[in-house]
Formats: sequence, structure tokens, C-alpha cells
Amino acid sequence: MRSILRTVVVASAALGTAVLGAPAVAAAEEPTAERRPAVESTAVQSTVGYDVSYPQCDRTLPGDAAFAVIGVNGGIATTENRCLADQWEWADDSSGAVPAQPRAQLYVNTANPGEVREQVTTWPSRGVNRYGVCDGGNSAACSYEYGVERAENDVRIVLGTLGDLDGDAAIDSPADLVGLRWWLDVETMNTWQTDGAAAQRNNRATLEGMTDHLESVGGRVGLYSTGYQWGEIVGDVPSWSSLHGLDSWLAGARSLSGAEANCADDPLVDGGRVVLTQYVEDDLDHNRSCVAGVRWPGSVPSGSRD
Repeated sequence: MRSILRTVVVASAALGTAVLGAPAVAAAEEPTAERRPAVESTAVQSTVGYDVSYPQCDRTLPGDAAFAVIGVNGGIATTENRCLADQWEWADDSSGAVPAQPRAQLYVNTANPGEVREQVTTWPSRGVNRYGVCDGGNSAACSYEYGVERAENDVRIVLGTLGDLDGDAAIDSPADLVGLRWWLDVETMNTWQTDGAAAQRNNRATLEGMTDHLESVGGRVGLYSTGYQWGEIVGDVPSWSSLHGLDSWLAGARSLSGAEANCADDPLVDGGRVVLTQYVEDDLDHNRSCVAGVRWPGSVPSGSRD
């Protein structure tokens, strides 16, 4: 997960994809079963959460995770984090010391390349939804379909990659998706439409499409951003939107104390709560639960995912 404080990888829209956030760290080779990410040992149970993705493929991961959020994508929305399986197993081994937080969670990159759709291969050409008929143009209807298709691809990645794992960590059937926590990573460094209120409407439609599909398979969706970035990309969210009421994970803090203070900030959308805040320490994203004492509605006990 890229916070606004981290180095980012910029992929040109001409390559047919959105720019996605992650620290600019590349691994030299594909991990194997014998090269699982190393884990630091610790004798003290903590309440710290972490989020990691492909830039941490060769990095020693902390041994004190109470919970962890793993990136599904590998730098752009249409690709896969090559270390997804190993990192998911690490997350599944988290202590669960924060009852309010699912022990292992996922985040996915988001974008809307409608303004450069002639440069991409993934822009939809058909579909019918709440915004009308998608005919391949730069419309809210096609933006919604784009979001649905990105979420469908994310689900395929998860089932295809995590289905091969052993034991409780495996996600190999639609039933395993029920109750799974998904975060939508929404940041200005991604490719978004920018031309005023209509652009914000289209951007919102993409996130609604992603949310609706992930919820249709039993997922629980939340929003990751900062208040500023969210305002620039999405703007106000009407009460009828499927984004209304979603919980927030706020980025931007430089320290634990800053993350704790951000727990009191407004959520990204009305009706939701700030349930996580992110801060950077030792060049690694750390996370503070803002609901440490109360289990989220619909969440599962520590040690289980569904």
C-alpha cells in the first residue's frame, strides 16, 4: 500500500493501465516455496498492524503483526502481486491481538482511465447498470462497468492464487470469500478523470462498481485514502451511493501519535467510521486500529476468517 509519504511507481497510461501506488522496490526473481518471506521473531504480543505488497517481496516481515493487509495487485490494477500467496500466509499467522480487526485483509488498487480510454485495452464496451447503457464512451455507465471488471479480476486473482494454499489460509471457493475484508486504495497518483463534477461522478461510479461486485461475493468493503485525495477524486458521495456508509482507513500520518490523532478525523464518506489509520516507520507501513475494543459488525473471531 502506498501512503502519501511513500515512493511511488508511475506507469504511463499509454501502457494501457492505471498508475498504482506502491514503494518503488523491485525483487530480482520470483519467490519459491523455499523462499517464503523471512519473519522476525518477537516475544511480546503487539497491537500493531502492517500492510505489504509486491515491493516487500524480499523483505523480512515483522513477527509481531496483530493483523495485516496484503496488496492483491502488482503495481497496476490489471496485474498480480507475485508474493501474494506467501504474504497472505504471513498475514494469516498474525496474532489476532486486536479483536476488532480481521487478522488477514486485502487491498486492491483503483483508477478510472476513461479520459485516456483509447490508450487502454481494458475499457468496457457494453453493459447495463444504474447509470444506463455502456457503449464504450467516457460515461458513468462505462465507468461503473470498468469498476466491476477490475473487481472481478481481483476476485479471480485471489481464488486462483490463494486457492493453492494449505490449511485455513486457503481461499479456494466462493464460500471462502464471505466475510473477507477488502480495501479500495484511492489516491491521486493513480489515473483518474479530472474534468470537474462529471469526472468525479465517473470516478465514484468506478468505485461503486468495485464495491457492488465485491459485496455480491460476500466481501466487506472499506475505503483507503486521505481526506484531500478523496475530495479531489470523488468529492461528495450521495446517500444513495453504495459508497455511503463504508468504513475508512486514513493515510498520511508520520508517527503513531499522528495515526492515533487521525482516528478522530472525519470518515471519507458519511455514515462510515474511521477504523484504521496508517503511519510509516522504518520504511514500512504500520497501522493503528481505531476500534481496538469493539469488534466490527460482521467480523470474525481471531484465528478464523469466515
